[in-house]
Amino acid sequence: MKRYLDFNATCPPVEAALDAVAQAATEAPGNPSSLHWAGRAARRIVDDARDKLAKFVGCESGSVVFTSGGTEADNIAIHSVLASAQSGRVVCTAIEHPAVLRPLQHKTEQGLDVVFVRPDKNGIVTAGNMIAAINDDTLLVCMMLVNNESGAIQPVHEVAEYCRNHGIPILVDAVQALGKVPVNFQQLDVDFMSLSAHKIGGIKGVGALLVRRGIKLLELTPGGGQERGRRSGTENVPGIAAFAAALGEIDFSSFAAMRDAFEEQLKIQIPEARIISEHASRVTNTSLIILPGMDGETLLMQLDLAGFAVASGSACSSGKREPSHVLMSMGMNESMARSSIRISFGPGNSIEDAKALVAALVNSRNRLKGMAGLAV
Repeated sequence: MKRYLDFNATCPPVEAALDAVAQAATEAPGNPSSLHWAGRAARRIVDDARDKLAKFVGCESGSVVFTSGGTEADNIAIHSVLASAQSGRVVCTAIEHPAVLRPLQHKTEQGLDVVFVRPDKNGIVTAGNMIAAINDDTLLVCMMLVNNESGAIQPVHEVAEYCRNHGIPILVDAVQALGKVPVNFQQLDVDFMSLSAHKIGGIKGVGALLVRRGIKLLELTPGGGQERGRRSGTENVPGIAAFAAALGEIDFSSFAAMRDAFEEQLKIQIPEARIISEHASRVTNTSLIILPGMDGETLLMQLDLAGFAVASGSACSSGKREPSHVLMSMGMNESMARSSIRISFGPGNSIEDAKALVAALVNSRNRLKGMAGLAV
């Protein structure tokens, strides 16, 4: 029996999204920039989806820029603010997604001072530490709303309020937050927010950047001037339609019982197991665990053979053998960081799946210890 428990990496498309794809592809086959009836039909789908997304996340329709995903959205925001900067500071959490960390690391090579603020032992980057790192030379602040590995909810509101009072742009990566916690662009009062469709049951290859009114974006790939000249390229009409259709379709709060049952059984069956951010505010579907002495990649392969799909950190970095930068930033050594497994529950999962995963972890742990000649 195969069990998918990696919904933070991607959420399989919900039925409403698949229906929207089929409808858009068959009933609106035109290019949304074309003036004929087929183009106008496609344009209506894009405009309606923009309006629906804007309402869902509390922003103006004109603030929505459709992109290929969260990575592109983050990059557009970062490069728009920093493209011409020769000096200055960027303040960023050390637990950001690589879509934020990598472009900022490139900026350090260009002479910018990038300060990476570490989280506390619960995986929270405190508002006080973020604010303390901001100085008069700060050009941009980057702070995710929900961490993709631990599920820990970050205190973005306090930092955003400080940035607004001091006129400093702030980018909020809300890719893992959308659908799991309230996301309201206007209430957070930020300058940029990145979103991704496939995390909530849309399809892959579609995302959005929300932009405060009046901010000019750098067009990274100049072309036909789509998205009001902010992001050229023919819009992915079926994908955009699916994004809008998926909004609100999944009640992620319903997975709390599964996650709690998994963690409860895990602590009984493997007492040395450690649950990251256990005592912090977390989204209800995510559990990041450490099994001391076990290699996370090896455990992942063992679980895969047993039919379980889980992750060893961020799926966007899963092809690499580096330890979790999130756990390393929390002060853990490399061995501990490598022994992590992320479980993220979603539609179709049950408490039975949670309990079966614990049993599989116990079996894999005992097998690996036996192979190493260690006492079980």
